[in-house]
Order: sequence, then C-alpha cells, then structure tokens
Amino acid sequence: MIERIRTLIVDDERYSREELIYLLKQHPTLEIVGEADSGEQAVLKTMQLKPEAVFLDIEMPLMNGLETAKAMNELKLPPKIVFATAYPQFGVEAFRFEALDYLLKPIDEDRLAETVRRLEQSLRREELAERGHVKSSGKLSLDVEGEIKFIDPNDIIYISREDAYSKIVTVDKQYHVKTPLKELETKLRQYPFFRIHKSYVVHLNYVKSLVPWFNGAFQLELKGCSDKLAVSRNYAKAFREALEL
Repeated sequence: MIERIRTLIVDDERYSREELIYLLKQHPTLEIVGEADSGEQAVLKTMQLKPEAVFLDIEMPLMNGLETAKAMNELKLPPKIVFATAYPQFGVEAFRFEALDYLLKPIDEDRLAETVRRLEQSLRREELAERGHVKSSGKLSLDVEGEIKFIDPNDIIYISREDAYSKIVTVDKQYHVKTPLKELETKLRQYPFFRIHKSYVVHLNYVKSLVPWFNGAFQLELKGCSDKLAVSRNYAKAFREALEL
C-alpha cells in the first residue's frame, strides 16, 4: 500500500497556491511537502523534496508550466504532473508531457477528487508493477509483442527511447517494448542504471570510456556493444560524479 503522496504546489500567484493547498488538504492521502512560485524554483524543489505529484500552473513568467514539466520529466525520478490553469487552450500540448490530468480554474471540488483518485491509482499500479516486474529471482519481465520475456537486469547494457517504443540492448539480444523509458528506469532503480540523456539510460558496469564531444557534452563508449551514445550537457556533471570522475 502506498504511503501519503508527497505533493508540490507550483503557481506564481500566492492566492492560487493557498486556495489549492486548502482544497488538497481535504484529501488525507496527500501530503503537501512544499510550494514554489516559479518554474525554476519548482524544478529545484522537485530535485530536493522528491515529490510524487506536482500541481503545476502554466502561465508563469520566464519559465512557463510546459517548460517546467519538460524539465521535470528529464529528472531521474520524475513526478506525476497535474496542470492547474485558467487556460483551456494548452490541454493538447500539456498531455505531450505525460500529464496525469488537466484541471481548469476555478477548480471544482468533485473534479479534483477524481484527479486525486487517478493519482492514487496510478501510483498504486506503479508500485505493484515494480514489485511484479523485478521478481525475487532478479528477473525483469517484459511484454515483447504479446510474449512475456524474463531478462536479467545485469545483462542490460542500455535502454533507449525510440518513438513509441523503448529499445532494450542486452549482451546478446535487443528487445522493443511499449513500456516507456521512464517506467523502465523506475523499475530498475535498485540496479546501477543512470540516465545520460532524455532518450538513454545506461548500466554503469558497461561503461568503457567517456570522450569529450562539444558544448559540454560527451560521447559514451560501451563494453559489449559497438553503439556510441550521447551524454547530454544536462546530465554530464551528475554522470561523471556517478563514475567518480
């Protein structure tokens, strides 16, 4: 059973934050761990507080809610995002960032209750999936074109995102699955996997060399695989620290 859901509130207007906090406090499964009045502050607090859910306004100066959601989705443990805004026209674009829901202000209490239920169900499904996909045997179970495959996580060299699929490259095979990269990363967090790019997660034990590229980025060479992967500037510092470089 999941514990109380750690929740962050993001809105540049103080009154809107206070109103939303009041409404969310009517739901005992939620724990408000912080608030932010800008996109930049929201990303920083997400890294510090590790909320499981973020209620996010869209129209904010400098870094708007959509840009903030994009940055949050690139974190190692991205939160569930619920947009809370007075502007209905951003709905389609918001769901490109895998938003859990899109609430319009003024927020209807019944509609909010539905969102909280969806949030609880989503986190519960992930919890059960995490328990069920990495079995006590240490195998990761995957649905590969309708057939269940069991893979040793330590045989995985890297995972990449390719359109609607994730490509899992192991020491002897490749698998294409519909499971999102972010979800696979969560299921494998007890193993030494590290995100090096918005589209790549690598097993640290297969790192061969790290070659400076351009604009602060690097190119990664891997053991047991001829592929060379880009390490983006946003992840380079943390990746080098993980490798103790």
